Amino acid sequence: MAIKTKSVYFCSNCGDESAKWLGKCPGCGEWNSFVEEKVSAASKGKKKGLVASTRPIRLSEIESLDEPRIPMPSKELNRVLGGGLVAGSLTLIGGEPGIGKSTLLLQNILSLRNRTILYVSGEESATQLKLRADRLGKVADNTFILCETSLEGIFTQIENVKPQLLVVDSIQTIASSDIESAAGSVSQVRECAASLLRYAKQSGVPVILVGHINKDGAIAGPKVLEHIVDTVLQFEGDRQYLYRILRAIKNRFGSTNEIGIYEMIERGLKEVTNPSEMLLSENRDEEMSGITIGVTTEGVRPFLVEIQALVSSAAYGTPQRSVTGFDQRRLNMLLAVLEKRARFRLAQKDVFLNVAGGLKIADPAMDLAVVAAIMSSNFDVSIPRTTAFVGEVGLSGEIRTVTRVDQRVAEAQKLGFSRIFVPKGNLKGVKDTFEIEITEVGKVEECFRRLFE
Repeated sequence: MAIKTKSVYFCSNCGDESAKWLGKCPGCGEWNSFVEEKVSAASKGKKKGLVASTRPIRLSEIESLDEPRIPMPSKELNRVLGGGLVAGSLTLIGGEPGIGKSTLLLQNILSLRNRTILYVSGEESATQLKLRADRLGKVADNTFILCETSLEGIFTQIENVKPQLLVVDSIQTIASSDIESAAGSVSQVRECAASLLRYAKQSGVPVILVGHINKDGAIAGPKVLEHIVDTVLQFEGDRQYLYRILRAIKNRFGSTNEIGIYEMIERGLKEVTNPSEMLLSENRDEEMSGITIGVTTEGVRPFLVEIQALVSSAAYGTPQRSVTGFDQRRLNMLLAVLEKRARFRLAQKDVFLNVAGGLKIADPAMDLAVVAAIMSSNFDVSIPRTTAFVGEVGLSGEIRTVTRVDQRVAEAQKLGFSRIFVPKGNLKGVKDTFEIEITEVGKVEECFRRLFE
């Protein structure tokens, strides 16, 4: 008997289903997000890994227990996860192609010696994975490699191997035979992720999914994929530089304020335990104009970053504004504040700004370091390399208070800095607890007077 198929429209943003095409999704309100897919009528009602029905329980009867965790070999990964993988959890790791997602996972699971691991690869062959494992210098007998893209074939091997940890690389390559559309479509990603979620919750085996991202930087597939999983990790960085940042976008079992920092080397990913020393210039004895040190935070982790600025006369008539690692619009705002409030003439000069190390900084507390670097280059006067800056610059030229200022000052003091500029009144009650010289400033003009006096 032939299986009947029909066309169904799915919203690529939220996964909402419709019998006809709609311009605006009634579920999430997104415009032009519906895509057509072929679905077989026989696929309805089939649920893989379905948990048996349960009865409702009173909230007061539920026991509060700590979730058992599996500590991972990487301390940075444990930091972001909140202490390790939770049993029965579904974790999604996204990132650009070639950023190191597969290397990060393979490097960690090959170091787990006491657990049976099934690594499902839908993109690479077993030989390619073996070559990568040899490059990492780790080969484990408890790790099984399965090159499969069929969801039914994966569950068959799960029954045979009975893994204690499952890795699927990547979810966009897995397809179910019950759905007629191609792998990576909205319905396939949603159904495969839901089946793996039911398996994880039923068996208590943690599952890690690798996800592709689209040109906008979001994880490809329906937005419902991020709602299904327990944890969403984003692995980001510039492939032209060595540093990678792992951050939690969503975490049901921990904080989303932690980040992990890695350095890409020949033998894989190396943890960066002290990012401040890595991101500062090695030649700290030679003082040059246009270089300042700012203290930023990523989540709850403070570290020092080198800001480089170059101000020169406009060579081609029209002044240029070039920025790397910082917000272009915020730089324009800071230049306008210097022009209007501090009376510095920069309208006819080229301004180039760079954040060393290839990092992208969005912390407003770096404003003071940026304007100090610009003025240092403009006057060609160097700033001592043992001086750090923390502060947000407002439109009226005032230095506004920032969060976690005590942690930022402590980080600068730990690395041997002798002086730090902070917003006035930002360290009330704790200023005397630090040994570093703290200079409080309330205006941009006051900062320059205290700095170049």
